[in-house]
Amino acid sequence: MTSIPEEFHELFEKETYAHVATMTPEDTPHVTPVWVDYDAEADRLLMNTERERRKEKNLSNDSRIGVSMVDPDDPYRHLSIIGEVDEMTEEGAREHIDKLSQRYTGDDYQPEIQTERVLVKIRPDEVIVGGG
Repeated sequence: MTSIPEEFHELFEKETYAHVATMTPEDTPHVTPVWVDYDAEADRLLMNTERERRKEKNLSNDSRIGVSMVDPDDPYRHLSIIGEVDEMTEEGAREHIDKLSQRYTGDDYQPEIQTERVLVKIRPDEVIVGGG
């Protein structure tokens, strides 16, 4: 296991979009953009999704994941993570999506929509950086 270098932690304070790659049951990649967060204390990348979304179903079947993000202020500065999901939980997921939404939009996450949220915690096994 490896950690995300400290000089890249500020990417998780900006409106940095990530692309996550999961594997379908047919063993084909599925890539989707997501809001992303990082718990430095636990050394876990965090993302949030709705229950029964394609990525949640894929990760329930195969916990391997790839994540790539580019610094919104410098397109040559990037971070890629190959890892594994070590927890998917509903606990704290609604609060987490509101926190992400505040960072990305300035508002709570669509309060009129009360879907079942899932907080996905990703253990980084390999971290690749560029331009940092």
